[in-house]
Amino acid sequence: MASHVRTSGNHQHSTLRDHMPAHHRFREGGTPEKLRLKAAPVGPNTEAFVEVIMRKCKHPEQGYRTCMGVLRLAKTFGADRLEHACTRAAEINAYSYTSLNSILKNGLDRQRRAPATDGPVITHSNIRGAGYFH
Repeated sequence: MASHVRTSGNHQHSTLRDHMPAHHRFREGGTPEKLRLKAAPVGPNTEAFVEVIMRKCKHPEQGYRTCMGVLRLAKTFGADRLEHACTRAAEINAYSYTSLNSILKNGLDRQRRAPATDGPVITHSNIRGAGYFH
């Protein structure tokens, strides 16, 4: 049995690698490099998506299941759609399985993202703007 210092609400893991149970460690000699190699045939954006997930985790084992879930989405939706969804997720900085799955389920990977506008969101005669106060 081991005890760890409690982290104060930052949603970070405090587990030491040596204290992780065996079922949380990689199985069958899996490594982050092998996951990246499995993602590479899908496309460069999927490979980058997997790399970012692995880099965000303090211990690579913590991102292993997420990456496997991402790669499994290629079986359900197809590699091409997964590649486009990873592109879309990277644009909005949404690096999670849930976000990627939502993009695919809602067909957002098939739609072009509207470009950001520099002008005001709405124009109306009653909106004065910054020039009014000078």
